[in-house]
Amino acid sequence: MKLRKVTAASAVVLALAMAATACGENKKDKESGSSGSGGGNKIAIGIKYDQPGIGQKTPQGYSGFDVDVATYVAKKLGYNADQIEWKESKSADRETMLKRGDVDFIAASYSITPERQKLVDFAGPYLLAHQDVLVRADDNSIKSPSDLNKKKLCSVTGSTSAQNVHDKLAPKAQLQQYPTYSACLTGLQNKAIDALTTDDSILAGYASQAQFKGKFKLGGLKMTNENYGIGVKKGSDLKAKINKALESMVSDGSWQKAVDKNFGPAGYKNEPAPKIGDVKS
Repeated sequence: MKLRKVTAASAVVLALAMAATACGENKKDKESGSSGSGGGNKIAIGIKYDQPGIGQKTPQGYSGFDVDVATYVAKKLGYNADQIEWKESKSADRETMLKRGDVDFIAASYSITPERQKLVDFAGPYLLAHQDVLVRADDNSIKSPSDLNKKKLCSVTGSTSAQNVHDKLAPKAQLQQYPTYSACLTGLQNKAIDALTTDDSILAGYASQAQFKGKFKLGGLKMTNENYGIGVKKGSDLKAKINKALESMVSDGSWQKAVDKNFGPAGYKNEPAPKIGDVKS
């Protein structure tokens, strides 16, 4: 009898332990996020943290065109804004983050290129940007790329934008490298430099900041095509789902509202929303 009581008690303990383990696993599964198919507690999205108008982390939260696009897409995938886990995706880290599964997708001024397409898949494009210049609002001397000859042209350290202009369009441009775009803007404002170059969407985002409103303008030179896409892990079924979400964002007017909201103050003349799969060379 005593042996039977001990055995019964052991069975109860074992059953409780198994139940606790199952609950713990279920909780862990829910807390670990999802593959982006909806229904989970969280979805991890990579964005830039330091590009005003595109993707920026502030004391008030996250803002920018990419943030608005990613939030819309996430909702179509079944996630509310408070279920998004934002992660900083620096340019050099994007492919690695997708490959490791650190994020479900990345929307971070991520230009679609043949080299990157070998490593990750892209939904979109969702924005056609161009390399351009930002100049002072009262400067009318730069109307074509050749006008940059003998001008002091700024870009951030490590960027190829200014070098591309120098090598292909304005060989006499005087290249100036600053550590940040904000430093370039300060130099532009105090006339230490004549122009800042990178993607027009990024330039518009900086120029749209309250402290710079009305001080700068875009040159409208359209020196390259930059097809922004949403990066996903190679072979992910998210690509098709995100493409459907992007089409919906354009058709219901949300895409244009996001463009106007984030770039409008800089007088950014955006291209029409690109068709899915139409990558301009």
